[in-house]
Amino acid sequence: MPREYDVGVADESRIDGLKRRLQKDPGSIAFAQLAEEYRRAGRFQESIDVCRAGLARHPGYLSARVTLGRALLEVGDIDAAQRELNDVLRVAPDNLSAIRGIAEVHRKKGEVPEALEQFRSAFEMASPDPAIEQAVRGFRRDAMAADLSARREAPGQPRGTPPAARRTLAYLERWLQAILTDRRARLYTSHA
Repeated sequence: MPREYDVGVADESRIDGLKRRLQKDPGSIAFAQLAEEYRRAGRFQESIDVCRAGLARHPGYLSARVTLGRALLEVGDIDAAQRELNDVLRVAPDNLSAIRGIAEVHRKKGEVPEALEQFRSAFEMASPDPAIEQAVRGFRRDAMAADLSARREAPGQPRGTPPAARRTLAYLERWLQAILTDRRARLYTSHA
């Protein structure tokens, strides 16, 4: 999954501190923080291992399940990632990180309408998020490329992006435009 919406980058000293904390108290929930730091550092297998060990003791820790799902997605285990993220969403249907993760699962599986629907849900829940905006722009490019390719293959045949996906994409683009207009208006009034 793209890491563009990760706020920070892992800090080795923070990783070392969390490792020491877990050595002192193996039952600590600090495992979730350590796993997330590993994931941010691109150390996905370490993140997965730490999550699985910690979740054996704390199976209901949802943020660790999200980290596990996102790390599994990074190593290409899409089905396992989907299971983890769906488990989170069953308990916490408004978990924005899990929704984004599921959207990415659908995108990687080529399930564009489902991915767009998940991103739409995330859009409606979140304050303006540059990563979601970027994802929608990427989907728009992909949809346009699929439509162009389909037209080249069979002129006159309605193939490419399904109509439901086009409608959802159009909705998201209108929503993005409204956010940008609102941002400009706030910026203008704050400087006036």
